Amino acid sequence: MSVLRKVSLCFALLLALQPMGGLAATAPMAGPQRDGQHDFDFNFGGWKTHIRRLQHPLSGSSDWTELNGTVVFNKIWNGKALVEEIEADGPGGHFEGMTLFLYNPVAHQWGMYFANSSEGVVEQPGVGEFKDGRGEFYSQDLYNGRAVLVRMVWSDIKPDSHHVEQSFSADGGQTWEPNFIGDLTRDNQAAAKATTPPVDASPQQHGFDWQFGAWNIHMSRLQHPLTGSNTWTPLDGTVLVRPLWGGRANLAQIQTQGPSGHLQFLALRLYNPQSHQWNLLFAHSDGGVLNNPALVGEFKDRLGVFYDQESYQGRTILVRFTFKSLSADSSRDEQAFSADGGKTWEVNWINTQTRMKQAAPGAR
Repeated sequence: MSVLRKVSLCFALLLALQPMGGLAATAPMAGPQRDGQHDFDFNFGGWKTHIRRLQHPLSGSSDWTELNGTVVFNKIWNGKALVEEIEADGPGGHFEGMTLFLYNPVAHQWGMYFANSSEGVVEQPGVGEFKDGRGEFYSQDLYNGRAVLVRMVWSDIKPDSHHVEQSFSADGGQTWEPNFIGDLTRDNQAAAKATTPPVDASPQQHGFDWQFGAWNIHMSRLQHPLTGSNTWTPLDGTVLVRPLWGGRANLAQIQTQGPSGHLQFLALRLYNPQSHQWNLLFAHSDGGVLNNPALVGEFKDRLGVFYDQESYQGRTILVRFTFKSLSADSSRDEQAFSADGGKTWEVNWINTQTRMKQAAPGAR
């Protein structure tokens, strides 16, 4: 279970976008720790990239494919998070990827959450930190059905260039084989280049087009779900939504103010062109972790319904999130829990949004 799902609902879904967000209690580590919040500051902006990919890792192959493209990094929460968009072309065709980087201020580490546009699913996060100008990030994944370790390294960092390398290990980290090598040089024009969406017969890829832009939001949160409580807490704030991959993904940044103080969330929505559904994932600015598995669903007749299964106060429940009453300038969102397998639902979060007449600062 992810860190975001271990805390009480007081940090849950602060946009009605997040079922159980927040920061779990973590024992402090011994000794002083450096604040790595700004380790990726060198990456903000646009870049040209030359990529080499090993075609058949861990097979003894030495056949590499070369691609050329662009990478754009945008900061979130003053650098505590950032989103990377990459697109490149090579012999295998056009490639698009996206990585969300989240800083965990308790662990003093970064989490890297990668997805590509052909699947719209977030992979196992790589977790790590920078030391002496070098960033190393590790995860475990499956490759050809076998469990392998994955290492990503940022090195040779200069104001206008840096080097990125991914390697696999099939022997517990004793040896590593590089399979993805990227060399980046700064290109201030890259950020202005737009992605052209591919042709997709399904209208689902445009499910969130209505929400792009800046909104005011009023929220009402039920304080104690599934207890018979009728005590609600109000919150007010803003939502800024910008498209990724030409609209086949998007990122919503949420700022709210209420009795709990100033809280920040983000929601990452990824379109899966294979299932024609959307995956919704969430993070809190003080947690540095993206919840996974995602809420999954789709839009029909301007109604979006998304489900997942979670643990709440030790019980397994169903969670439903609904986008309804959609128009160009207003919408309504609701979260509900079910403790009886979907027979009955209790709404515990209600959001009403109205579009801002002018985009708020930081909308991009």
